[in-house]
Amino acid sequence: MRRTVAKTYKLYIGGKFPRTESGRSTIVKNKRGEIEAHICQASRKDVRDAVEAASKATSQWASITAYLRGQILYRMAEMLEGRREEFVSAIQVTGNATAAQARKEVDAATDCLVRFAGWTDKISHILGSSNPVAGPYYNFTVPQAQGVVGVIAPQSPSLLGLIAMIGAPLATGNTVVALGSHLHPLPSAILGEVCHTSDVPSGVVNILTSTKKELLEHFATHRNIHSLYASDVTKPERTLIEEGASDSLKRVSYLHIQKDAWYDQNQTASPWNLEHFIEMKTIWHPSSSH
Repeated sequence: MRRTVAKTYKLYIGGKFPRTESGRSTIVKNKRGEIEAHICQASRKDVRDAVEAASKATSQWASITAYLRGQILYRMAEMLEGRREEFVSAIQVTGNATAAQARKEVDAATDCLVRFAGWTDKISHILGSSNPVAGPYYNFTVPQAQGVVGVIAPQSPSLLGLIAMIGAPLATGNTVVALGSHLHPLPSAILGEVCHTSDVPSGVVNILTSTKKELLEHFATHRNIHSLYASDVTKPERTLIEEGASDSLKRVSYLHIQKDAWYDQNQTASPWNLEHFIEMKTIWHPSSSH
């Protein structure tokens, strides 16, 4: 009897698919107890490599037009739609979702990405402003990206949760280093393949698969991660994040979503979610003389 060759899903760092430097992988079994895949388990060194790749990509991603960023995110949604059934199967391998429930999650993730794509060239109008000043000057406040954002995705929903959390920083011009679900790792691993075929510049999106227990502290303390975005964290994990982030004055924000509310785009893809990942820059410019 022939044995199926199970795929080994690698990390997605800097536009490439390296194996973890630690050489470790975990086995993913289906509900029949059969080996479905092997997943690389990222280490601290992989976090450093991912942050380095994201840092190199920050200026390029932040400087392209908001319109082009939206087009690239929309392309990601197109590729996600094209691999819909693959993601449906991946969600079902380690979860209890029916085929209909898995399709609902994939569709919601695709729609969420489309909504973020639409926000890219509108967020400056919503959060920026023209300020009245006493004098012959124009005074504008405009949003700009923070830099590298570390994302700690929820364990479930594994695909929708990850998309909702990387979409906001990407739409505002930040690069991302994301830690996907450990309990349901396949969608996170496949999403790296989607990014690779979606015109996303190398290093803009970096996806790691491992446990929060091993990597959370390294996300919180890395000084080249400028902002941390976390969901589904316990009180001790939150304490660990905030103590680690305090050393580098890292901004920390949380996405608190309850179960079915993940399907409410007013909560997952709100412009106020994007506000966490921008800094406001005020510009003075002389106006015509009076």
